[in-house]
Formats: sequence, C-alpha cells, structure tokens
Amino acid sequence: MQWAITTSIDFSLAQLIQVIILLSTGGNNGGGYEASKYLVICIYAGILFLHAIINSLTISWLSFFGQLAAAWNIMGVFLLMIIIPTVATRRADAKFVFTQFNTEDTDGVHNKLYIFILGLLMSQYTLTGYDASAHMSEETKNADTNGPKGIISAIGISILVGWGYLIGITFAVTNIPVLLSADNNSGGYAIAEVFYVAFKSRYGNGVGGIICLGVVAVAIFFCGMGSVTSNSRMVYAFSRDGAMPFSSTWHKVNKQEVPINAVWLSVVISFCMALTYLGSIVAFQAMVSIATIGLYIAYALPIFFRVTLGRDSFVPGPFNLGNFGILVGWVAVIWVAIITILFSLPVAYPITKNTLNYTPVAVGGLLFITVSWWLLSARHWFKGPIANIVS
Repeated sequence: MQWAITTSIDFSLAQLIQVIILLSTGGNNGGGYEASKYLVICIYAGILFLHAIINSLTISWLSFFGQLAAAWNIMGVFLLMIIIPTVATRRADAKFVFTQFNTEDTDGVHNKLYIFILGLLMSQYTLTGYDASAHMSEETKNADTNGPKGIISAIGISILVGWGYLIGITFAVTNIPVLLSADNNSGGYAIAEVFYVAFKSRYGNGVGGIICLGVVAVAIFFCGMGSVTSNSRMVYAFSRDGAMPFSSTWHKVNKQEVPINAVWLSVVISFCMALTYLGSIVAFQAMVSIATIGLYIAYALPIFFRVTLGRDSFVPGPFNLGNFGILVGWVAVIWVAIITILFSLPVAYPITKNTLNYTPVAVGGLLFITVSWWLLSARHWFKGPIANIVS
C-alpha cells in the first residue's frame, strides 16, 4: 500500500510535468507538444531515480531536504493563495465561491449530495502522509513524544493551509464546463487550466500560470521524496522483524546507517506498479486505489483492536490523549468504515467496464491474499516486532 502511495504521487508529478510541457509549447488548442504515455513513464522513472538518490544520502542530508520541503510547501501554498485570487479578479466573488454548486459535466452524476460526498475523498488521499513521523521514529530524538507531535502538527497544518489553498483556487475558477472538458489548453487537467487561464485573461499569456504549476510540481516532488523515505523505513522495519521475503537483504544498512537496499527496492516496485498504465488505465486506477483505502484500513485496524480488545492491557506512552483516547479511536474507526464504502461507490454514470469502480476488487483481493498468507503460513512463525531496547 505504501508503494502504491509513492506510485500515485510520483506518477501524478510526471503527468503534471507533461502538462507544463504542453502549456509551454502552445497548449492543447495551440498545437502544443503532448507527451506519449511512454515518455510519461520515462519521466516517472527519472523522478523515482532522483528520489532514490536523495534517500541514499546520509540522515543529515535527508533532514535538510525534509526541512526544505516543509518550507517550500508552506511558503509556496501561501504564495499561491495570494497570487491566484489576486490575478483572477473577474471571479473574486465570495458569493460565487461559497454558494455556487456546479453539477455540469460531472460524468453523468448530477446529485449534489452524492458529488459532495465524493468530493470528501480527495481530502482523505491528501491526509495519508502523516504516519511518516512514526516510520522515522527510530531516527528521531525523543520519538515517544516527538513522533505523535509530528503527526498531529502535520494534520493541523494540512487542514489549515490546504483549506486556504482550495479557497484561493476556487476564487480563480472562471468557466467550469471548459475546465472539465478536454478542450481546455491543458488537455483536460482542470487545476492547470485554472492557473493558466487566470494569468492569460489578465496579462494576455499564461506564463505566470506555468510558473505557479512549477511551484506545485516542486512541492509534489518533495512529497514523493518523503513517501520513498517512509516506504524504505517500513520495508526496513518489516524485514528486521522477519516479516518479508529475503528479510536479511532488506534490513541491512550501509556505513551511514541508511537502509539503502530498502530504498532501491521501494522505487523499483513503485516503478513496476506504474507499468500497468501502459496496458490499461482502468487497471492502473484500480492499483492506485489501494493507496488510499487500503492504507486507511491499515490505520483503523490497530485502533479498533485498541478500543475493543486492548482497553485494559494497553499501556499509554508519555504522549497520549488521556480519557479522550477511546472516543477519538471510535470516531476514527467509524469514519474509516464510512469512507471505505464511499471509495467503493461509482464515480461516473452510466456504469460500464471502463467506468466501474474497481476499488472493492483491488482492495478485497489484496485483503484476501494477506489474510490467507497469515492463516496458512505467517501465524506459525511471525512472533511480532523485535524490540530494540531492553528495559
């Protein structure tokens, strides 16, 4: 599931780079160059390679890039929150932003409540990286308190900054039907069209919009970098506990104490997962769907066992929610159950083999394989995580 997260992040960056190239060469309506799916895969491979190189560096360098990423994301988002609405003055209408609800050209779906519910799922996708603080806990000072603080602060910042960013983008929306069609300059990518049209309408060209897309692209690059870091640490932890095939290979670290084998395994598997895009976009979307729903199920299961079976035996750490822990746990479990159903609903009508939501099939198949492996094999030899500290 973590590998699918990296795949979805870095592949979306490759597609965004394709759009930037398209807009820079004239746009979809001006004969701009649109990269083939094979070139997109090559761009994707290059991105993964850079992420592997960065994650092969020492911890101090990785920390530096992490701090740079945090600064870029915060400053970049605030910059876009100011620039985009300011440029797109024609639609700077609070009434439009907060009351208009468009249901045109939404793949045959016109029910406002249904569209609103499906719209919630995007926030679920973006709020999946906060667990990286836990994955990096073995390389964090005072991890028992700084780890949870990192998770909570990441969620809080994402909510506040992300909300402001969406409001800023909404102020820049001008022509919704065109944004949702393949006739726009960016070849169907609505968010790129928002940036491009905002500057083109004001200044006669979309160069400023392309620059803004570049800011977004760098932010996504850092996000993918962090995802590879998280992947490699999970591979290291699982292999150290003997829970992966060829564990002795993946849990090795180099002289700088970097799990370099785990890093390169993560990027190779992420690359292979994206190859489904060359054969079938439906298969690719089904594979990527595991990234969000599967990850949230993985989040919810230990919480569920904590609030049900582990209430008496659970020993809280130095940073805990106290009496609110059980309440927050149940809210989390119920919410994950709700979004699991939502992620399985159709997103386009009429439902055909090309519009069917294959998420239940993909996640159900993975769950079946995992449970079967546990029942038939792993439960006989896996004894749980290996403790590093002896009290």
